[in-house]
Amino acid sequence: MSRKLVVASVLLLLGALLLSAYGQFSGGRRRGSGYGFRGSQHQQEQDEMEQAIKPGFREDTFTFARLKFDADGGYGLGNWRHWDDDTPQADLTLTYRLYQTTCVKIRPGLNYIDITPKDIENYPFVYSASGGRLTLNDDEVTTMRRYLLNGGFLMVDDFWGDDQWHHFHEQFKKVFPDREPVELTLDDRIFHAVFDFKKLPQIPSVGAFFNYGVSYDPGPSYAEKGHDPRFYAIYDDKQRMMVLICLNNHFGDGWEHESEDESYFDKFSEPMGYPMFINILFYASTH
Repeated sequence: MSRKLVVASVLLLLGALLLSAYGQFSGGRRRGSGYGFRGSQHQQEQDEMEQAIKPGFREDTFTFARLKFDADGGYGLGNWRHWDDDTPQADLTLTYRLYQTTCVKIRPGLNYIDITPKDIENYPFVYSASGGRLTLNDDEVTTMRRYLLNGGFLMVDDFWGDDQWHHFHEQFKKVFPDREPVELTLDDRIFHAVFDFKKLPQIPSVGAFFNYGVSYDPGPSYAEKGHDPRFYAIYDDKQRMMVLICLNNHFGDGWEHESEDESYFDKFSEPMGYPMFINILFYASTH
């Protein structure tokens, strides 16, 4: 995995040099409207990304890998949300946006990986949706600990409220009993790595925004932590960030639903959803 981390770092450094603030997304939201998977459009975009990879360099690309896991059915999440929340559209849209706005070569397609050494250790950056449902067995705990301590990075997204936080915290204490998540403030470098955020980003689930006009998901209990966005990090002994936890946020919806409503794209996807992911990716690959 060390070689892959080096390659990713170089690619992202080069990509960052070609970024030009928010103007890179000024082309507006993508074609199409309404819910549903836009298969033909995505296929054209995937083909374009594939053609941009030089022969023999397919392994020297960034891969957006989505973590598969068993889920807990409680904590106010119902039975329908799982590791695959927002995919395939979120994954395909995000990777195409990275391809559009940086010079990073992106691996096309969907990459769903298990928490096994055979799978996870091939990917220096891994994304997890529905963090409040993540449940780890003993083998997965061991694999996750080794992966993170050996240089891997995990982004946890798409969960809300106190109950979901406590469930995630309980599961990750099995991975690192002696490490506590550290809350990040706006002055942390990750919020300024490429794009300069003036406030902590928060992306609501699209239904919450459309139905209630708020920037958080109504329903969960927020008595303890409130409904403002909260970011936490878990560090190794050298103070390298191994895990970024995005509580009270739903970046996946910011990527998946960008084309469904111009106001959602303008308010969330363009100024926060893509820029913050680029910040996270750049930071994770260079620290």
